[in-house]
Amino acid sequence: MPNHALRVDRPRAAVSMLALLALVAACAGPSGDPSAPAGTASGEPPALFEAPPEVTLQFVDTPAPVPDLVMETLDGETISLADQRGKAVLVNFWATWCGPCREEVPYLVQLAARYPDHLTVIGVSEDAGGAGVVKAFASQYGVNYPLVMSTPEIKRAFPGVFALPTSFIVDTEGQIVQTHVGLVSPVLLEQEARYLTSLPNQATVEFVEPNTQILLANAAQATEIPGVDLSVLSPAQKEEALRRLNSDGCPCGCQLTLAQCRINDAACDISPPIVERVIAEIAGAN
Repeated sequence: MPNHALRVDRPRAAVSMLALLALVAACAGPSGDPSAPAGTASGEPPALFEAPPEVTLQFVDTPAPVPDLVMETLDGETISLADQRGKAVLVNFWATWCGPCREEVPYLVQLAARYPDHLTVIGVSEDAGGAGVVKAFASQYGVNYPLVMSTPEIKRAFPGVFALPTSFIVDTEGQIVQTHVGLVSPVLLEQEARYLTSLPNQATVEFVEPNTQILLANAAQATEIPGVDLSVLSPAQKEEALRRLNSDGCPCGCQLTLAQCRINDAACDISPPIVERVIAEIAGAN
């Protein structure tokens, strides 16, 4: 700014300055800044991502409580779900080889940094390569939230992970209120966290019955299929099996693929022998 030397009458200048400050304060309102984002008046964190005027959230009307699970992080520390009461929790099942997972990691990093007092992000790795692979990825991408390796106990606490990424949203009372399969908009994740922790938000909430449609829509990303043992296959064979199961239709009349039928109706007695035959064919192929 140019340094213009002005000669002023000090008493008159002081009165003028007070009047100007009063006018600015009146225009700015309670926050003192007319352009300040919502939520900053009392030190609340402003939103990271620009949201439309109204965002519709869907939470299940019968949320399931999460066990008071204690998990060991890759840093050798422990994180207890019981200790997160009063905060929203985002439990993200992912893997370093999963493209959509890698795409959403930067958003999760930003959310964890913006809401340390309101949101806990926990990454549950499904990497078969072990903790070393995950640690290297976390270091490269600046992951700032706790990471744990998937265990049967964790999967029992968060059932139904058939595709990656899958994110469970836990409310401040320790109940699963939403499950997202596949890549999710960061706007949606942020508005969910702000709503659950009573921060200013632009959300309208609908309470719905749990359904499996989201799993069906993402069956093509499935890494596990109910009742199907893919452990006998090599990685390349597993990829081929998942491709076949997500393209071949089930003849039971459901008008779904074999994979979708197994996810939607585990009681179907027509798809299992067909699926077993597909697995056997691929396993026996040279």
